[in-house]
This record gives sequence, structure tokens and C-alpha cells, in this order.
Amino acid sequence: MVYTANNQRYETMKYRRCGRSGLKLPAISLGLWHNFGGVDVYENGRAMLRRAFDLGITHFDLANNYGPPPGSAEEMFGKVLQSDFAPYRDEIIISSKAGYYMWPGPYGEWGSKKYLISSLDQSLKRMKLDYVDIFYHHRPDPDTPLEETMGALDLAVRQGKALYVGLSNYNAEQTKAAVRILKELGTPCLIHQPRYSMLDRWVENGLLDALEEDGVGSIAFSPLAKGMLTDRYLHGIPKDSRAGGQSVFLKPEDLTDEVMNKIRSLTVVAEKRGQKLSQMALAWVLRGGGVTSALIGASRISQIEDAVNALNGLEFSADELAAIEAILKA
Repeated sequence: MVYTANNQRYETMKYRRCGRSGLKLPAISLGLWHNFGGVDVYENGRAMLRRAFDLGITHFDLANNYGPPPGSAEEMFGKVLQSDFAPYRDEIIISSKAGYYMWPGPYGEWGSKKYLISSLDQSLKRMKLDYVDIFYHHRPDPDTPLEETMGALDLAVRQGKALYVGLSNYNAEQTKAAVRILKELGTPCLIHQPRYSMLDRWVENGLLDALEEDGVGSIAFSPLAKGMLTDRYLHGIPKDSRAGGQSVFLKPEDLTDEVMNKIRSLTVVAEKRGQKLSQMALAWVLRGGGVTSALIGASRISQIEDAVNALNGLEFSADELAAIEAILKA
């Protein structure tokens, strides 16, 4: 069946300018880290991508190692681009990254120019694209000069393989240094992708201030704290959940009594706001406009719909914010 995008897809989504650039991103972006790989059901991933775009989500976030197996999420997305999204390519922001392990030998990870340019070429082939909209360095490399890594990002833009460049997982000091080098090269840093949620607030220790000062946008990944900031674990650990053994990144021991008490108390605040906990968690990350976009993952369409509906309740009263702070600091 031929896909035709929803004509009303831009009427309700909120779009935010990314730093001081000319680019706007949807307040909710969809990441393909999980559930879009070669081990997953293709038609489920395809249906989620189509529904996301119909809801005004124009930004799809990938990386060379997303799958599993690594690379397969890009291959899957490339198929959907051809079958469904080809007429809409100029309406879509596609991002990819390189930095983690991809192939054996000394050139298969980290931040050398050899690795980054080779990886981007591979990503473009997998997605059958001439360029990506955003190309990130996925993590800092302690052994490669920052000038070389940033020079590779600059080269990707000059070669026409990326329109913009970004950073991920850099701390405030590393970010300021990288942003300065990119500015000197003539390819400004568009965006930073850090981990950020109510349960993980490290970015508030200087990074968000640095981004605002330098006019760099931000997109928060794991805004639901690996799924903990949902109703998923209120009544135990489901076998088909991340903590139930479906992910190496969330273990049952992460759901301590202290964490669960906070989650239950936050759920009460969310219910008083007329939201699910997951929706309040997204709204909290996006509060005040300091974060450009919240990057969600999904395993089913309803999760995407819930996330987009969170945008109907982005405002917090002073009392609500105080109540949340008291819970988080307890």
C-alpha cells in the first residue's frame, strides 16, 4: 500500500530553533537505537516511523552501531526511506553518529579522521543517501587530538556528506573546546546530544550553560531514564521489559527502593497534572526551552503518540516544580 503522509502533520507539533542556527527541530524526535534493527520485526518499525512522521516528527536519529546487529538500523531506515519517505526527504532531518566500535583493527572506533570519514561513508551506503543532515561524534576520544576529530567533522560538511555537525557525551569543558575549534574551522557546532532526565541531571553542572552561551542546540537522550520514568515498573518487573532482561543497560538492581519511591511519588504529581509519568518526564526535560528536543525510543506506536501528547502540557507551576525537586532530592 502506497504511503501518503498526513496532511495535518505540521499543525500540532511544536518546532524549536536549534541554538542560533536556521534549523528547527521537533520538540519530540525519534531515535532508532532499539527496535529497528535486523533482529526486530521490520513492519513494526516501519509502522512506527510512518506514524511518527504523520504526527510531525521530522527528525530521526541513528548511529553507525544501532541495531542489533550494528548497522542494521540504518539499513532498515534506508528501506523505509525508499519505500515511503522518498517524496518527503527534504522535510526530514536524518542524523547519524560515529565513535563506538564498528569493525576490527585500529581504525574501527573512537575519533580519528580515518574512522569518522570511513564510518560516514558506510552509513550513507546503508541508508542509500547522498548526505545526512547531522553527523555527530558519538563520544570523546581521549587519545586523538581534538583538532583532528573536529577537522573530520568539518571535512564531512565540506565534502557535502553532512549539512551540520554535532557532539554527543562531551562534558562542558570538552564541549567548549570542540565548539571553539569548529568555529575557527568555519563549521559551527549545531547541536549536542547528552543524556538527561529527572533522574540523571549531570548536564545541569555547566553543560547546558555552555551550550546556551555558545548558541548550540541540545537534544536529550534517555529522557525517560531507560524506561524507569514510566508506569512500566510500578507493579514489579515485567519479563518483556528492559529490566526484565531485554537490555544490558537497565538491570533489576537499578530499581532500588529509593528509586521506586521517587517514581511512585512523581507518578502522583503527574496524575494531578493529567499526565502519565512518561509525559511529565518529557515535559520536564523540555521545560523553559533550554533543551531543543527530547529524543525518545519506542517499541510500539502508542508510545510515540503518548510522547507527542506530552507537548500539550509543557507548562509547570512553581508549586509543581518545587514538589518535583523535593521528591528528587529526598
